Amino acid sequence: MTTDIAPAAAPAEFAPVPVQPPHGRAAAFLVLTFGTFVVGTGEFAIMGMLPEFAASLKLSTADAGYAITAYALGVVIGAPLITIMGARLSRRELLLLLLYVLFCGGNLLSIVMPTAGLIEIGRFITGLPHGALFGISALVAASMVDHSRRGWAVGRVLSGIAIATLVGAPFSTFAADHFGWRVSYLIIGLCGLITFAGVWRYIPADKPNRKNSPLKEVTALFNTQVLLTLLTAAVGFGGMFTIYTYLTSVLQNVTHVPEWEIMTFMIVWGAGMLAGANVGAWLVDRNLSLAAILALSGSAVGMLVFPFVLHNPALLMIDVFLIPTFVNALGPALQTRLMDFAGDAQTLAASLNHSAFNVANAMGASLGSALLAAQYSYGSLGIGAALLSVGGLVVYLLALALLKRSLIPA
Repeated sequence: MTTDIAPAAAPAEFAPVPVQPPHGRAAAFLVLTFGTFVVGTGEFAIMGMLPEFAASLKLSTADAGYAITAYALGVVIGAPLITIMGARLSRRELLLLLLYVLFCGGNLLSIVMPTAGLIEIGRFITGLPHGALFGISALVAASMVDHSRRGWAVGRVLSGIAIATLVGAPFSTFAADHFGWRVSYLIIGLCGLITFAGVWRYIPADKPNRKNSPLKEVTALFNTQVLLTLLTAAVGFGGMFTIYTYLTSVLQNVTHVPEWEIMTFMIVWGAGMLAGANVGAWLVDRNLSLAAILALSGSAVGMLVFPFVLHNPALLMIDVFLIPTFVNALGPALQTRLMDFAGDAQTLAASLNHSAFNVANAMGASLGSALLAAQYSYGSLGIGAALLSVGGLVVYLLALALLKRSLIPA
């Protein structure tokens, strides 16, 4: 049975020596960040190209949305399944396998399949490696720096997700509008192959543990602190998606901004996510728990402000920047906390963090849908979103209280 007590910081002379990449850390970090950018673009691109996707297959927008659901289902199922099955592989081997066989293969299937149902299967397969790719990339990044700089390393690699919302998704929408959605996913698949080549050349070849047991990986996961950290992610990230899912509708129906300005708001949202990943990483290396508490409480405040700025484009744009900044600052904190408590389940816990993120996506979008279906105003989205951030904060404070209690001698 694992303990809930965090491992004490190792003395400097016994601290793990950072792994040296074969061609330098800068190249290795660039490859890992580019990889999260490519995978993140593959996830978010469908949202912007959904009208073109639906029209090409003669589907309603609602029916076309099942392709998004299929991908999310693949993420939730794939993270634990792939990590457990790959327990005896090295992290580099697993990255190569996930990129080449599943991510690139899934994108290729999505491109060549003729019907919506078969395309959904392709999207499901593409989603399977998603959580493991992000989780393993974060672990590899942390292994290449001193223990005190883990937050920076994790934030640097995961910033690729934010860059995907800022650059990758809009570019994919542009490509889909001009050349078709299949061309967009062909480009994403080719970028996956480039990442594969980069991992092959620039990522250090760690030693696999051929004696490792998948059961050992699962058993090590049953740690209260790990489970509460994952629950914090599943609830705390949800509010962001309550607002983001319906932001375009808010801008069209409430704020009444011109069509061209909607893209500006989306870019500002992506810039906020990028800022949050970097600010959160900086805070984590100074005080991990403070970083998580500030992220959750700050996001709750930003979401509570949301209903009061809907009719003021300038103030709304500021809030649209601050909300993802606070929420995304939570990512490096939770990913790093999992490293502290996961023990022998490092890879599984890191992967499940991104499954929790997708659970938050589904939960937040569903809450927004329920509020609007109940005839509440668009302003209610901010209130509902804030409740999810507060819920995540309560879970996190509970984790800290249980940890403190476990450290007090009986």
